[in-house]
Amino acid sequence: MLIYGAGGHARVLISCLKANRLPVDAIFDDDETKHQILDYKVDGVYQPDKYPGTPVLIAIGSNQLRYQIAQRIKHPFGIQVHPSALVDESVKIGAGSVILHGSIIQTGAKIGEQVIINTGARIDHDCFIADYVHIAPGSILCGHVEIGAFTLVGAGSVVIPGIKIGMHCRIAAGSIITRNIPDGSVVRGNPGRIIKSLF
Repeated sequence: MLIYGAGGHARVLISCLKANRLPVDAIFDDDETKHQILDYKVDGVYQPDKYPGTPVLIAIGSNQLRYQIAQRIKHPFGIQVHPSALVDESVKIGAGSVILHGSIIQTGAKIGEQVIINTGARIDHDCFIADYVHIAPGSILCGHVEIGAFTLVGAGSVVIPGIKIGMHCRIAAGSIITRNIPDGSVVRGNPGRIIKSLF
């Protein structure tokens, strides 16, 4: 497996690969001053002709930056599920997505492409997570929740059943979402209130 990015999220993905007994074939990063991460050499900037056909994971937490990088990638995208995660066999997971340590994803959920389900997140039955979403550590999505593309659900947030959160939203850490949220909203608090529009 190839990794694009050599920061903190890359460390987590390396841990995931090691837990699954998969090799880290190469690590790329746009910052040419980075030469090593953990026990691995950083191979410099992305090289589309190196390791042809080997899957790559983008180790970038920012949804927008992950999207921009994905447009330049020539390798196929991998999928990783940490062995400590509990993922129902019916769950659909899109290319490039990662399900990290201790997460739970229940039956009927659909996870889009390039999604991060971070440490200890809980995704209940029949949720839909669109592409380029980040569900931060410890977040809880109850049943039938929908999350639009490029949205960040901050650490420890709770979304009650049946809620729809639009695209390009930012849900602050610890928020409790009790009503639908339109596209481009910044939300904070308990109950969550829109404090700003990004559009």
